[in-house]
Amino acid sequence: MQLLEFEKPIAELERELDKLRSKAASQNIDMSDEIARMEEKLAETRMSIYENLTPWQRVQIARHTQRPFMLDYLAHAFTDFCELHGDRRIGDDHAMPGGFATIGGKRVVVIGHQKGRDTKENLKRNFGSAHPEGYRKALRLMKLAEKFGLPVITLIDTPGAYPGIGAEERNIAEAIAYNLREMMLLKVPVIAIVLGEGGSGGALGIGVADRVLMMENAYYSVISPEGCAAILWKHRKHAPEAAEAMKLAAPDLQKLGLIDGFIPEPTGGAHHDHAATAKALRDTILSNLEELSKLSTTELLDARYAKFRAFGEWEGK
Repeated sequence: MQLLEFEKPIAELERELDKLRSKAASQNIDMSDEIARMEEKLAETRMSIYENLTPWQRVQIARHTQRPFMLDYLAHAFTDFCELHGDRRIGDDHAMPGGFATIGGKRVVVIGHQKGRDTKENLKRNFGSAHPEGYRKALRLMKLAEKFGLPVITLIDTPGAYPGIGAEERNIAEAIAYNLREMMLLKVPVIAIVLGEGGSGGALGIGVADRVLMMENAYYSVISPEGCAAILWKHRKHAPEAAEAMKLAAPDLQKLGLIDGFIPEPTGGAHHDHAATAKALRDTILSNLEELSKLSTTELLDARYAKFRAFGEWEGK
């Protein structure tokens, strides 16, 4: 498994613990006291590191290659997924899969970003950066959900929308802007969850929702820490300071009122236990759907409008 820089002290203690256990087994020596002390030290080190993560460390966890992606959550938390393809204008975007699914016995429409774990899959999924046709496909599926009275679940995990020439030619800005307006008017419950990276308009293009949630170690920001550092500090090496200043981690965003909550992850991050993380996501979606189902269409739309209208409000001293 990919080892992050700040996890090296944990890995070193784990190696030492393995050596002690191996020595005790191979030489038939009672080393239970030494092993117990090492296990205690390892547990303390884990707690010290993972309970005091900096925003930049959370960004690193959010980008971990073994972290569960959208299709992993579909496999663990949903059933009966039926993928639908194409935007009916240009083509199909593999970076933005979506379709019908079932969760807790409820039929929903699920849409999200999908990254790849190897070069071949990343090329197919365009590293999770969707083209204009991806956002237009997403909106087509949302309108389909509205037609059949089904809730919409969006799973966000992108460094940003694709910034290439082709995307500009096919009007990526218009596609995202149109989604923002139309999502605000959808007459069915919408839940958006940031799984890992929530980058800029690429994330917001499927992020207008009645409940905006994040995984504990995800980040949600108008720009990447490296991009911010390059602009303000003139060098990407200042990304840790940028991440701290931008308040892009889930706990900070919840305090600011920009998200409605975050979903706890296993110690060390979601990549350590896909099944447990998917269960937490499933339970959270179901509880929020239960709350939203009690609202009338008018109440749903009014609350959604008020929620986003309140962003940016402040009181001077």
